[in-house]
Amino acid sequence: MHSPFDAAGFFPITHNLINFCPTRQDTLCFHARLACARDACSAQAKEDEDALPLLGKKAKGRLMEYVKRPVHQSVYEDIRDQILFGDMAPGQAVTIQGLADTLKAGMTPVREAIRRLTSDGALNMTENRRVSVPVITHNCIEELEFMRKTLEPELARRAVSKITDAAKEVLRAHDNALNSAISQGDIKGYLTHNYHFHATLYQAAEAPIMTATVDRLWLRFGPSLRVVCGRHGTMNLPDKHADLLAALDCNDATGVHDAMAEDVHQGMIQIREALHATTELN
Repeated sequence: MHSPFDAAGFFPITHNLINFCPTRQDTLCFHARLACARDACSAQAKEDEDALPLLGKKAKGRLMEYVKRPVHQSVYEDIRDQILFGDMAPGQAVTIQGLADTLKAGMTPVREAIRRLTSDGALNMTENRRVSVPVITHNCIEELEFMRKTLEPELARRAVSKITDAAKEVLRAHDNALNSAISQGDIKGYLTHNYHFHATLYQAAEAPIMTATVDRLWLRFGPSLRVVCGRHGTMNLPDKHADLLAALDCNDATGVHDAMAEDVHQGMIQIREALHATTELN
């Protein structure tokens, strides 16, 4: 089936949705578009919103059903993003009431989100039921580095033969936004687009077990990346994405694998250095 997304991986809102059945790749591209639109406050997002009344009732219903998330899922993803993108610091205490107030959400979906994120390893719960963001230890770094070096280059290699042109354009959009964030010293922008670049590529590999495992790994070291950014600044952060994209354009699976392996290696070195520095300061 021909994808309803345009050449840049974006969803033209006036597209006839009557027979639209989104694939996993379509879903990925659509949510990447939403992320880019939110970050850039793009005029296209406003045009898309204004165009909604132009859709037929049936088509509009399909679209809204497609993008609408249940409250509990929305709360889970909002808290998850706070952890991933450094809004929560390692060791920071987390309370149900505090998150409910921040997110303007009910206690029940927040409690469920905390339960899920604790199961994911993104939050720690002590015996006295206190919840906090995990602090990475030296032993954790060794395990994370081994798992990342094993899984992420392999996912990148597998994606080469399966990724669509639309997903490639999404990768380039995230890389361009990431480069802009680096030049502007925008730590949140760097963390956001760096994650979405990797997630987009890994999703294209169509290896759901490995992809889900990697996503949980990122939840564990996400808060520490914010510490790295604060220590090194955005200009000194690892970025082998240009090499990876060049290899991807040539269908060079080995080149893509090696670029991702080096990207992971450099990133873990900086996390290790930041942990050493923090330990020395304490």
